Amino acid sequence: MTVAQRGQTSKASRVEIVAAVLLASAAVATAWSSYQASRWTGEQAKAFASANAARVESTRASDLANAQSEIDVTTFSQWVDAYLQGDGEIATFYERRFREEFRPAFHAWLRTDPFDERSAPDSPFAMPEYVLAANEQADALDAEAESTAAQARDDVQRATNYVLGVVLFAVSLFFAGISTKLANHRIRAVVVGIGCTVFLVTATWIATFPVSLSV
Repeated sequence: MTVAQRGQTSKASRVEIVAAVLLASAAVATAWSSYQASRWTGEQAKAFASANAARVESTRASDLANAQSEIDVTTFSQWVDAYLQGDGEIATFYERRFREEFRPAFHAWLRTDPFDERSAPDSPFAMPEYVLAANEQADALDAEAESTAAQARDDVQRATNYVLGVVLFAVSLFFAGISTKLANHRIRAVVVGIGCTVFLVTATWIATFPVSLSV
């Protein structure tokens, strides 16, 4: 065997070794990306479920706040009617039945001398003291739902990115596999080089992604 033939054989062996390493590495990377795509798909499903649950609870809290507000308006209206008619006993009857959340706003409103002072607020419901805990809870749950939904959208993008990673690793697998069928050493080296480039670029990109592991 001549020196040239030995050199060609040596180059061919190196290309075959690189192709074998690329095949193994791309196969592992494809499996890993597939696993991560599946994990992030599950994460986004859980996040969307949590967001929907928070929205349901927000709606319930909002409905409760509306019902409480209606009770406050009704009892206050009855108190005003009794007060203006000079029926102190009936006015006291309704005042005793004010909800605890309504009392601070009612007393603050009375201190503005609303029956004689024109600049006074029209009702206790315009006072900053009128605060419904259920309403605040509804707002907090709605904010939580939006935050969780945003997280779910991020998870969808992560799953999509990993799926693209699977496709690109499969491309590098294709180049590595097809190289073994080529007789021309130069063409084989070029094909393996393309496969390695695709693999390295994709692996570098995938390395920047967050990882989700099953516990």
